[in-house]
Amino acid sequence: MPPKTRAPRIVAVGSPLTLPCGVTLPNRLAKAAMSEQLGDIDGGPGQTLTRLYSAWGRGGAGLLITGNVMIDRRAYVEPRNVTLEDDRRLESVSNWARAGSRAGAVMLMQINHPGRVAVGPLHRRPVGPSALRPQVIGYNLRKPRALSVADIADLRRRFARTAELAVAAGFSGVQVHAAHGYLLSQFLSPLANQRADGYGGNPENRRRFLLEVIADVREAIGPTAILSVKLNSADFQRRGLEEDESLDVALALEQAGIDLLEISGGNYEAPAMTGVVQDSTREREAYFLRYAEQLRARSRMPLMLTGGIRTQDFMNEVLARGAVDVIGLGRPFAVRPDIAADLLEGTAEPVVLPTAPRIPLPLAPVNSYLQLAWHAANFRRIAAGEKQVSGPGALRTLVAAGMTVTARALTQF
Repeated sequence: MPPKTRAPRIVAVGSPLTLPCGVTLPNRLAKAAMSEQLGDIDGGPGQTLTRLYSAWGRGGAGLLITGNVMIDRRAYVEPRNVTLEDDRRLESVSNWARAGSRAGAVMLMQINHPGRVAVGPLHRRPVGPSALRPQVIGYNLRKPRALSVADIADLRRRFARTAELAVAAGFSGVQVHAAHGYLLSQFLSPLANQRADGYGGNPENRRRFLLEVIADVREAIGPTAILSVKLNSADFQRRGLEEDESLDVALALEQAGIDLLEISGGNYEAPAMTGVVQDSTREREAYFLRYAEQLRARSRMPLMLTGGIRTQDFMNEVLARGAVDVIGLGRPFAVRPDIAADLLEGTAEPVVLPTAPRIPLPLAPVNSYLQLAWHAANFRRIAAGEKQVSGPGALRTLVAAGMTVTARALTQF
């Protein structure tokens, strides 16, 4: 008699998922974080941002993750980021949360500190784990100051306070950004972190700050709110964070009790998260799938995979294999706010994206920012009610981006 074989696990993108904290996602599609740059000059979420999330909330995704929300007004990632340090803007933050969740989507606030890649305020010196400049034109103009242990304790409090305020305002939880070369990612990197104290020198010490932040945030938001982390599978840099060490970080995060790990990769010096680094096989459709499968072999923690996935068939295949539990989409939502609904109905395969503008020169930082500005221009049009947008050309994008940067630089925020 032949041995019994286990039937494949069938998980459709439309099936719900209950996370360890008890919150249930209505389906397996997530709008991954994209920096909206739609905050007010004073750092609050503006009406345009609220209308944008209202459109995305009606678009069918089970999970909406905001773009960067800064924990500290002394350092922000891009112009017009939202900042949440105290309860002065809690009403507008609550409006934002309600707008995205009104149709049933779960809202997470991504909280972050840029560390040494802060774009501003321009009059302030950036900070990092060590006093080492990033090797990227523009970001290497100001040498960062190495954080003291007292500074680290202050930033831990800030992460926890922002998380507490987010949940108090109506968000279902937070995503702690520990990827893409921002502060927590810098601490994880042997290249950026050359400290000789308890926060550097070996893998255990390099991940200490992140694990302390996770413990503080969990205490602040309680056991029934979602605690997610965005983590690099690798930095894709020589002497940076590599996969083996990243897997150990992920397992430590599971032990710390997080509810959802989003897998990404790269940073400002090696931007794999934008599709620059890809495999040449079928897995081009999921940039970081191999890492997810390695982690799944050692972990039962809910995993979210973002990067390059464009067809419903492939989404269902990856979910059925059990490699991941949630599929994240970013750029498709910058073009079609209801893309999730179409994917759930099987009417949007494959997702074909218009091309963001580029300058035909080897200016990676400029082209990366052009892509962000192009997305932000699209977001404004979606907020105004458009159902499908292709964005402006390079010249209009540069002009709009320059105006945004200038407006932010002229403030003390």
